[in-house]
Amino acid sequence: MLHQIFRFNWKAWRALSVAEQQRIATVAISRLTEIAQPPAGATAHQTVLYSQLGHKGDLMLIHLRDSVEALNRVELQLAQLDLYDYLEPSYTYLSAVELGLYESSAKTYSALAARDIQPHSPEWNAAIKETLERQTAAMSSRLFPTIPEAKYACFYPMDRKRGEDVNWYTERMADRQRMMHEHGLIGRRYADEVRQIISGSIGLDDWEWGVDLFANDPIVFKRLIYEMRFDEVSAKYALFGSFHVGVRLPIENLKDWLSGTLSPSVL
Repeated sequence: MLHQIFRFNWKAWRALSVAEQQRIATVAISRLTEIAQPPAGATAHQTVLYSQLGHKGDLMLIHLRDSVEALNRVELQLAQLDLYDYLEPSYTYLSAVELGLYESSAKTYSALAARDIQPHSPEWNAAIKETLERQTAAMSSRLFPTIPEAKYACFYPMDRKRGEDVNWYTERMADRQRMMHEHGLIGRRYADEVRQIISGSIGLDDWEWGVDLFANDPIVFKRLIYEMRFDEVSAKYALFGSFHVGVRLPIENLKDWLSGTLSPSVL
């Protein structure tokens, strides 16, 4: 998963003739449509645009692909567009969609310990592999998600604290499992209003996780995140990065956006 956030050079864009603006926009729409079209057999392939609010950027693109190489191709393809000359990168975020498996992992570890199977032994590794394969099959829709056609998106990166006072990674797994379960109960209450995609970025980017929320009412982002601030895992262990909020921009409406108007998204 790759997030690209750009500022748009409106001054340079306005210096172009209307005919040149139309040409650049037409080519960009055609090429972006091709880039967003999934090839046969792809399990994850989307490119979605958002008109971003605030000073942090003007356009946010979210890409889902099967591999890092495919994401790299997207970057290179976008860089070939004439429109790219007017896009100034302000932020990027690379991550991989993942599932939290605290409960199933704890059950598996406990069962293996009860059988006196040593961690990281061949038998232990085989049991863990079987559990992961079963969970992957059962939760494939979450592991290979599609970006919802909601009108608004909210993206932010986050870490778990690991300082002198509290350190998430030194807590017992049972305690982490309990806190994550309580944390998840809050999210489930908003399941009808907001969809989320959680991606991990340890070793890939500067933060540990990326969170994408999608909803047709942007106020739900505030309500959900505010309520979660009071649960133990967030209040005690969470560090949040910058928040980026955008309005969905269908690729075919890019000309309208470039002319200073934002057409309603087709939901």
